[in-house]
Amino acid sequence: MAHLEFKCTVQVAALPEQTDPDRGLHAYSYTITITNAGDTPAQLIAREWTISDAAGTVQEVRGLAVVGHQPLLQPGESFRYSSWAQIATPQGTMRGRYLCVSEDAEVFYADIPEFLLAEASQLH
Repeated sequence: MAHLEFKCTVQVAALPEQTDPDRGLHAYSYTITITNAGDTPAQLIAREWTISDAAGTVQEVRGLAVVGHQPLLQPGESFRYSSWAQIATPQGTMRGRYLCVSEDAEVFYADIPEFLLAEASQLH
């Protein structure tokens, strides 16, 4: 049986040019690296995100592809992309998962563990 696994790492940075605290807009970029840690080629097909701010507002985002790509990754191969999110509070969290399909059409999910949306200077 094939070992199907995509591992994901995340880097977050504040986006000052998209942030306006007076209007309750706080923006963060995130860069995700997806690595095929399995032993079979597989493709990322779709994404789903849960974005929460400190006030408890939750945004659900679902869709095909990531930044217009549905990368087919060979074992050991990685794909990196950057995107961004905007929330109403200075801090929040994101978590999600990718819908993936192996070369022989076996469906699996790659989880992105919850990560913090915050400026490093805000963390004490």
